[in-house]
Amino acid sequence: MRRLWHFGQAVLGILFRHPVMGTSIIPILPDGRIVLVQRRDNGQWGLPGGMVDWGEDIPTTVYRELTEETGLEVAKICRLVGVYSSPDRDPRIHSICVVVEVEAKGTMHISDPMEVLDVQAFSRTDLPLGRLSHDHDRQLQDYLNGQTTLA
Repeated sequence: MRRLWHFGQAVLGILFRHPVMGTSIIPILPDGRIVLVQRRDNGQWGLPGGMVDWGEDIPTTVYRELTEETGLEVAKICRLVGVYSSPDRDPRIHSICVVVEVEAKGTMHISDPMEVLDVQAFSRTDLPLGRLSHDHDRQLQDYLNGQTTLA
């Protein structure tokens, strides 16, 4: 029984004491506007994205999450913007976020109303910077500044 308890503790430690992996996506429409989603959980605007599913790689997650949250499709993954790993970057859980820029195509619509309240495209001058969810202000500012960040 003691051996089983130690095994259970080890499994729980692996599951709950290690950060989870996720993505944020900076979708750029053909006209140059940037697509953001209004999150249901906090009402704030943010970048589309989400957690990497078991057995899934980052590009597959990017394709899936963009479509799930915005209705858009990835035309091309353009560049790595950064990897963000600060334990306090997401108030829900310690997560590591890989941020990529993509060229997006299609028609915006809410595909998952349980997660997303609204989807909108913003010109660079109209972005709601300073009021974005999580650390998306930093992610978007790093992108706009042409930086590649490891934080």
